[in-house]
Amino acid sequence: MTVTGIVSAVVVGLVVGSLGRLLIPGRQRIPVWLTAATGLVAALLGTIVARLAGIDADGFGPLQLVVQVGLAGLGVALVAGTAGGSRSER
Repeated sequence: MTVTGIVSAVVVGLVVGSLGRLLIPGRQRIPVWLTAATGLVAALLGTIVARLAGIDADGFGPLQLVVQVGLAGLGVALVAGTAGGSRSER
């Protein structure tokens, strides 16, 4: 993978993680880097799932993005529930 490919993957991961975080209601007490990491994993898994399902198999498309953001939302919810710190409202 080239440097451009790695930078592109990081940018897509940041965007997907941010959009996934917006899907979850309430405040998530997780750091930005954890949101980005969740977005990177969701982007990779979303691409794999979309390609296996035959969605946008030729490249990046809107349906693939929907799958990625949905997985990022699930990932952020899981991470916030397990690593989010105290759940009491202050």
